[in-house]
Parts: sequence; structure tokens; C-alpha cells
Amino acid sequence: MDKIKILWADDEIDLLKPQIKFLEKKGYDVTTVSNGHDALEECESDVDFDVVFLDESMPGLTGLETLSKIKEANPLLPVVMITKNEAEDVMEEAIGSQISDYLIKPVNPSQVLLSLKKIVDNKRLVREKTSSNYQQEFRQILMEIQSGLNYEEWVETYKKIIAWEIKLDASESSEMMDILSMQKTEANASFSKYLEKNYQNWLDDSANAPVFSHDLMRSKIFPKMEEDLPTVMLLLDNLRFDQWKIIEPVISELFKVEEEDYFYSILPTATQYSRNAIFAGMMPGEIARTFPKWWRNDAEQGGKNMFEAELLNEQIRRTVRRPIKHEYYKVTNVAKAKEVQDKALNFLNNDLTVIVYNFIDFLSHARTEMEVLKELAGDEKAYRSLTLSWFKNSPLFVALQRIAERDVKLIITTDHGTIRVGTPSRVVGDRETTTNLRYKMGRNLKYERKDVLEIRDPEKAGLPRVNVSSSFIFAKEEKFFLYPNNYNHYKNYYLDTFQHGGISLEEVICPVIELRSK
Repeated sequence: MDKIKILWADDEIDLLKPQIKFLEKKGYDVTTVSNGHDALEECESDVDFDVVFLDESMPGLTGLETLSKIKEANPLLPVVMITKNEAEDVMEEAIGSQISDYLIKPVNPSQVLLSLKKIVDNKRLVREKTSSNYQQEFRQILMEIQSGLNYEEWVETYKKIIAWEIKLDASESSEMMDILSMQKTEANASFSKYLEKNYQNWLDDSANAPVFSHDLMRSKIFPKMEEDLPTVMLLLDNLRFDQWKIIEPVISELFKVEEEDYFYSILPTATQYSRNAIFAGMMPGEIARTFPKWWRNDAEQGGKNMFEAELLNEQIRRTVRRPIKHEYYKVTNVAKAKEVQDKALNFLNNDLTVIVYNFIDFLSHARTEMEVLKELAGDEKAYRSLTLSWFKNSPLFVALQRIAERDVKLIITTDHGTIRVGTPSRVVGDRETTTNLRYKMGRNLKYERKDVLEIRDPEKAGLPRVNVSSSFIFAKEEKFFLYPNNYNHYKNYYLDTFQHGGISLEEVICPVIELRSK
């Protein structure tokens, strides 16, 4: 590993030889100068210094003046101010100029070493500690994955994997991230087998099943509502659990998290199916039979989620025993986002306000279509980062800031997640076969049996039967379906894009977060 390079500027540099020798013995490379002008020359040289120690009271160009010029040229270079002067105004000016640390003379070697550890070695120390802790828990998570978890335990294991993913991202430990990625792949393989084995049984016996999409409102939303307390339900399309954990610190500045809950998305984990099921309180097959004018099959023309407000009205009429004043908003463009921002305080006049916000869905689809977004969101870490950046700068966040000033209950949830696809799987179907990458509905489908869950009788799985011989197939893990035509072109086009509709931890296990204004 390259030596850490230190520049030390002090007009009494000869008196600092013991400290400098101490640092050199510890493996640091120290360059010394006796004034501010020489310090600036060294900073402009070819040497890339890792940190500068700067005496505050040098004659000629003072330490503060030198600091200002260093920061002009290289704002990211860490500077430690060393001073005899503890005057408050001097320290405030130094801190305001973005020093990384300060030491009071006389400095001893251990003080200097501690400062270096904090500034230069901090990332390394955090990385090593995080990696060590993950190595200790790796075996525990592995045993859990292999132990035959139930649906609640799968949620806890998935959340552990997410927590480590975010910690390892922050510590920039690429080796451990590779190991975690393999463990996540193994977890998805086991989860796919588990869901394949249990899904139909759950639909047949809801008493021993997780809360699914069509149960969400009556199980997790309506019971949380309180009289004289406005409830805002915010459904962020495609919001994964890891994306929730990334935006949680920002939201927690405004709201207190009272409960972090979950539900399982139905199959397909696609907006047309899962979100209609949420608002109808019914499985898609029942929606198609009961409200045929409000349901569109995949191949039919027109928007597939055009009647969510009507379905919600019907579910409230059937389910809620007291009259409630409610409104529904869907944000699909900037104008609608601005409308929600402007009307935020009006939400407080309702018992329930439901807001469907489509940005994250747009982000995942746009990433497929736009080369610039493929660069910006090239992996899971970048995808999470882009979500956070959008959220902090969105009209939605402004709206949440406004309602947080009043007493309000906020419930944040989603309809399904997405997974970054990595392995193509060949499918052959007729012209009527749907085009989705993570699920297909059609007749006489030919496919790689090991890659899919097939449902031959859609009605038993709560899905519409379009034709007598129609069946559904769902991609497992990170597979994505491709036709033999132009196979390599589409493989390269869709590889590493974020898709939904199939079976994975990321798509199926969805957050339901209950919050209250602070």
C-alpha cells in the first residue's frame, strides 16, 4: 500500500523533529516547510498530499490565509490547523474554512497520530471493522437461508442482507460486497423455491399466509386510521425495502417511525396486477369478473391502472364501517407533482388521502431506455443513491415537510419492487404472448423449466383466464425472458436493467411503514 503523504508547515519546524521522526517510523511520508508560501508551492507540485498540518501563527502568510488559498485550489484536501491561540474567533474562522481537525500546541505524537487516524485512516478502519463484522454474521445468514425459513423469517433475513448491503456500500469494501452479492443470489434461489412450494397453498388458506397485495388496505391501512387524525397513504411505485432504508434518515427528520411492517406482493409482481389488487381488495381474477369495465388484460388497449380511485371507493364502501372522507391522487408528471405539493395542507381535511407516486417506476423503466441513466444507476448502490437524490429534491418531499408541521399519520408503502436482471432465459410463444421480461401469459409456452414457476390454471391463482389454454410463467431469481429472435441484441440491451413481474426477495417483500408527525 502507498505511504500516506503529509505536508507539515510550521515556522518552528525544527522543534517538531521528534514528532516527524515518530510519524516516519509509523510509515508516513512527511514533507516539511517553514512558511505559507512554500506550503502553497508544495501543494501545487506533482505530489498528491493526503493531509496538511498547518501552523496558524506563521509570519508573512498566516495559517488562515494559507488555509484559504489551499482550499481554493483543492477544497477536498484535509487540513489540520495547529495553534497556540485558543481564541474563539480564530477557531470559528478556521472551522468555517472547513478544517478537518485542530490541535493545540504543544502537540505530542499521539495527538498527531489520533488526528491522522480520524482523517486519513477513518475509511480504512470503518471498512475493516465492517468487513470483520459481516464475516462473523455471514455464516449465521447462510445457516438461516438453508434452514427452511417461514415467510416472517424470510423478511427478517432479507432485511439483514439489506442492512449489510448498505453498510458495506458506505465502507467501500468491494471484496465483501462480492461475497454479499453471492449470498444474496443464494438467498434468492432458496426464496424462489420456497415461494414456488407455498404460493398456491397461501392463496387457498389465507389464515396461514402472509398479508398479500389484496389484503393490504384492510389489514394494514384501515385499522391504523384514527378518528380526528388525518391519515396520508403514500404509495411509491416500485419502492424496494433497501430504497426505503436509504430515504428513512431524511424522512425521520420530519416523522417518527412507529412501525416498520411488510406485505408480500401477489404474482405477477407488476403494477397492473399488484396495485389494482391493493385498491380493489381483490385478486385480479375477481376484479375482472366483478368490475369488467375496470380491468384490462395485458394484450388489451388502454391504461391498465385507470380505475384505481373507483376500486378504492368500492373497497372503502364494502370494508370501512364508518363514513370517511377520502381523496385519491396519482402523480405521473411534474404538473401533478406540483399540484400535490400545493395542496398538501388540504390533505389534513380528509380522514384518508391516498397518493400514488410513480417516479421510481419511471426511474427503473427510463434506466432501460436512456444511456445516461444506465451510467448514473449502473448498480444497486447507484440506484439507491439516485432514489435518495430524487427524493430530497422532489416536490413530494416539500409536501411532506408541509404536512409534518401538523399532527398527521403517514403510511409509506409500494405495490412491488424490482430486481436487477442478469441471466437470460429463452421462451417461445405465439403472437398473443405478453412482452414482459419477468412474466409471460400465453398459450403453448415453451421455456426452461428450471427458470420458472408455471401456473397452468390462472383462476386457481386468482388471475384472469384470457383463453382456455392460457397459462402464466414467472421468472425466478434474476432471470429475464427473451425470445430466440435477435437474442444477443436484447440480451445486451436488457442485461443489468431493473425489471419486475417475477419472483425475488426484492420484488415480493414490500415495506409498509407507519409514521407520525414529531
